[in-house]
Amino acid sequence: MKFKAFLTENGVNLLEKRFLPVLDKMGKVCHLFLTREKAYFLPNLLSGEGIQCVAQFHKETLFGDYRISSQIEDCIAFAIDISLLQPGSAANCLQIKLVKKLPPNCTQAMPFLTFETKGYKSAVIQDVPISKPLSRAQVLELQTALDMAQDLPPTLVQVPDLNQLQNFVDWMKHVGDLVNVSICKYRDLHLQISTTLITLGAEFRKLLVIGEKAVAPSEDRNLSAQTRSERAISRGDAQSVQVSVKHFSKSLQCHLAKLDCAFYGIAPQVACLTVIFQFFIPGKRQPDKSILGQAQIALTAASSLFIRQFPNSMALWNVFYAYAMCWVQLN
Repeated sequence: MKFKAFLTENGVNLLEKRFLPVLDKMGKVCHLFLTREKAYFLPNLLSGEGIQCVAQFHKETLFGDYRISSQIEDCIAFAIDISLLQPGSAANCLQIKLVKKLPPNCTQAMPFLTFETKGYKSAVIQDVPISKPLSRAQVLELQTALDMAQDLPPTLVQVPDLNQLQNFVDWMKHVGDLVNVSICKYRDLHLQISTTLITLGAEFRKLLVIGEKAVAPSEDRNLSAQTRSERAISRGDAQSVQVSVKHFSKSLQCHLAKLDCAFYGIAPQVACLTVIFQFFIPGKRQPDKSILGQAQIALTAASSLFIRQFPNSMALWNVFYAYAMCWVQLN
């Protein structure tokens, strides 16, 4: 089992300034999965709880010279503490390789991911401890989980301004712990959080949709958001799931990776709430297929089909609404 590569300056910048800070927020430990053509960072992918993330890079995006070999179809996977990677990626030219070393006061060699920076008269070496490389069966389990995570939802709606969505979710944190998220074929995203005293909701309309679409019935146009939602559910034109406000808010931290847009959808068989992060080629409005970011938010309750319609209003957050209903019981 061998792995050796050189991180390019672009690769160092991508990891240090954009992706590693985000991945560190998703979970302390993640799996690094290396194949012949791609490198994957996979926080929480096997846990089935919280937020499972996928950060995928073509090898040319990060590395200038990339060599890998193993008896598992040239695949290597291991767990690593993300926070330990950040200091090691601070240099402009890095050699990275998989090694076994004998730590101080130990009698057995341990695996490390070694970063080496060579200067004119000196070299700086950083050994990052990793788990024992995964077995063939464990790599197969990881690959299966990765394949399932990459099943696209039937309907994806784009929310281009994650900062504004983050502001609303910050309000929600003071109301309750669970939020209902609804995705609609009529180009609608709806958030609602309820307690015995208050209901707070936001609706985003006329969004860009990828996948299955539908035309909203004209008779729903002047109805309230909640009524439209209920009618849409009964028609089976949308899906609604319940997730943790904390986890939903954490998924929005991915904007720190300087993504260009994000799409929300509900995975097939209502397995989870999926977020797809899209990156454009610098200077162009074309997707950069060499980088893929994705997050899956575990559900806290059974999902039900739900759909709503979009009125012909202004764009996105100009159609934002928030409503609160409070009942005070007097003695």
